[in-house]
Amino acid sequence: MSNPQSSIFSERDTLFIDVVLPLALARTYTYRIPADWNDRVQIGVRVIVQFGRNKIYSAVVKSISKEAPLKYEAKYILDIIDDKPIVNLAQFKLWDWLADYYMCSLGEVMQAALPAALKLASETKVISSITEEFDRSTLSDKEYLIIEALEVAGELKVNDIVKLLGQKTVFPILKQLFDKGIVLISEEITERYKPKTKVFLRFAPDFRNEDAKRELLDSLNRAPKQQDAVLAFMQLVKKTEEITRPMLAEASGCGNGAITALIDKGVFEVKEKVVSRFQGEDIELDANFQFNENQQRAYDEIQQSFEEKEVTLLHGVTASGKTQLYIRLIEQAIAEGKSALYLLPEIALTAQITARLKLHFGDKLGVYHSKFNDNERAEVWQKVMKNEFQVVIGARSSVFLPFQDLGIIIVDEEHESSYKQFDPAPRYHARDTAIYLGFLHQTKVLLGSATPSLESYYNAKAKKYGFVQLLERYGNAQLPSVELVNIPEEGRKENMFSYFSGTLLKAIEEAVKNKEQVILFQNRRGHTTMIQCNTCGFVAKCVNCDVSLTYHKSSNMMHCHYCGHVEPPLRVCPACGMPHIESKGFGTERVEEELELLMPEIRIGRLDLDSTKGKYGFDKIITAFDEHEFDVLIGTQMVAKGLDFGRVSLIGVVNADTIINFPDFRAYERSFSLFSQVAGRAGRREAGGRVIIQSYTTNHRVLEQVVNNDYEGMFMTEITERKNYLYPPFYRLIRIDIKHTDFQKCYDAANRFAAALRPQLGARVLGPEPPLVSRVRNNFIQTITLKIERTNISIAKVKELIRSVLLDFEIDKTNSGVRVQVDVDPY
Repeated sequence: MSNPQSSIFSERDTLFIDVVLPLALARTYTYRIPADWNDRVQIGVRVIVQFGRNKIYSAVVKSISKEAPLKYEAKYILDIIDDKPIVNLAQFKLWDWLADYYMCSLGEVMQAALPAALKLASETKVISSITEEFDRSTLSDKEYLIIEALEVAGELKVNDIVKLLGQKTVFPILKQLFDKGIVLISEEITERYKPKTKVFLRFAPDFRNEDAKRELLDSLNRAPKQQDAVLAFMQLVKKTEEITRPMLAEASGCGNGAITALIDKGVFEVKEKVVSRFQGEDIELDANFQFNENQQRAYDEIQQSFEEKEVTLLHGVTASGKTQLYIRLIEQAIAEGKSALYLLPEIALTAQITARLKLHFGDKLGVYHSKFNDNERAEVWQKVMKNEFQVVIGARSSVFLPFQDLGIIIVDEEHESSYKQFDPAPRYHARDTAIYLGFLHQTKVLLGSATPSLESYYNAKAKKYGFVQLLERYGNAQLPSVELVNIPEEGRKENMFSYFSGTLLKAIEEAVKNKEQVILFQNRRGHTTMIQCNTCGFVAKCVNCDVSLTYHKSSNMMHCHYCGHVEPPLRVCPACGMPHIESKGFGTERVEEELELLMPEIRIGRLDLDSTKGKYGFDKIITAFDEHEFDVLIGTQMVAKGLDFGRVSLIGVVNADTIINFPDFRAYERSFSLFSQVAGRAGRREAGGRVIIQSYTTNHRVLEQVVNNDYEGMFMTEITERKNYLYPPFYRLIRIDIKHTDFQKCYDAANRFAAALRPQLGARVLGPEPPLVSRVRNNFIQTITLKIERTNISIAKVKELIRSVLLDFEIDKTNSGVRVQVDVDPY
């Protein structure tokens, strides 16, 4: 096969390739190509290589040259997996940018970018090399067991031998067998991606004309079930050419035995065909919507903005019809022969949006997020690479797909913190990555939100981005009325019932009576957020983390939300032995329980991380609520993000204070955003909506701004404070976490790291100091924060300094076992 990428080289040239390995290496690694494979190797294909003494990996070719490495002898590659590249040049440029900007390795970017099914598994296998009889008396008992098992099985994995011998240390025994020439040890690469196939039936050639079919039916008079199957098949084939065994069995009423008999007789041929994992029925929605006057104006302004700016911010209030604008912009890109990427912050949102987009784009639409299994993600990757999906909707990892010719990138709910990847590296922000992806493809990026992030709004105000507003709801829908309920005041009036004020309970009762629906928001999952002894004050904490355990009634266990540790609930205090155990705080489970006691006649659903486990967990709850199987939906911030329910007339925020008072410089911005977004779920049709926010501090300025829908006021107060206290968008932040299982080693190492930065960065270095949760998974944490101004200093040089200090830090044996984690733009 001719390869244009390597045609500049002679077939006799000795070629070397730099590959990206799925490891946190400082640079690419060089391998040698066997001369016979010169015309097969291409940039972007996967190759199988040996790295280290006995480990084998699949790596991606990044460059080809005649230059041998100077410091080491290049090994030969073992095989070439792909005929065509699976990673294109634009992707490599994106990987380079991510590795540089977010200060991680290319291997870590590769790990995040490629679906698991395209990263091959390396499993050590043992096979027998015996060709003739030998003296078995020389074998130990364990060696004898291995040889007997190999003779039966042919080959064994190391894990199989561990189970066979009942011990973990099997490599010394295997080495002895290898040294005796009795077994071979090899690393075998296993391809994990397999296309989904279905088996279809069709008439064999001898039975395709009408005369042959009549004769066949006559010959089956004594086999009535087989005759029924043939008649049913003749009816089905008029409707579709793709008939499966289950379809035929259902249509004919006969069992699988009759169909198998017809296959054995040669009446039916069996054909296996690769099918998509994403076929589904079209959703019946209105495909022929028309813009209203405000939408048309916004659409025209976006088009005009795109002529001048690469990025445009669309500030559109909730239910203003932003999704319809997105659909028309995507249609325009497809009409120009290009593709589109539609980013959403949460997997949860894809259910409703996919249903809408499926109507418009049908089989051209692909969905990509982490709830899909390995094979499904790999299939989307392959289809995008072949340009079979012209529209991709997905969460943040969608930016890594192998797009060919992007026509537009839409980042919906661009303010959402879910776009930020916190662990593992690369700790990237999908919104910012999408903007760079747009630059690589020379395409336009539209950021949309009802409550834009301060950075994006600031960039729009500074004319760096285009700016379009859509400040009226679609149709006749009005913005909901927002009222504040003072919890202490209600308590004094004896108008609090558990966690609910009389005002909120009465509003719920009225909404349910009017056949309307209610959403209750409580941003804590679980039943009880803290278990405490009332006698001595002991608090149940995680054994691995410095955080209290949350009681979950559904599992009747106490859970750590950081490491997953689980314990049974306390009956007596382990400190003082007294049984006076009290529950403090409350989550969504407790809200659900209390509301059921107060209003047993209403139907209640719950939407949080615990209730949406499984691939379709979220879809089931949302569908049930949309079809009015629940009157009240209680949820965490999942309920605040872009969902559209026609019957919801009331939103209740059970306790606003935990969000407002969170120790984070973005707390007020995020509080405003969250309350405004959750309020936006109400009154999205002609009926007016109502929002009730319960709080201990109803005079807080953020709550007043939410009541007045005053985004501009929130922006002005927050941006002033950010400028005064040196925070984004005026300053860049880099967070460096130092981790170790020993507190003193962690503390000392963090101080050494900070001291190495201070000579050049001075007062820009803050800390080290323990974060809010100072121990996670038995690792103590010390945090250094860098505040870097955006003028008069090169951020590239700052990063180079950090890399230099990090290298010296890792070389120093004093820091053995200490882990350093760098997070650029951490919040």
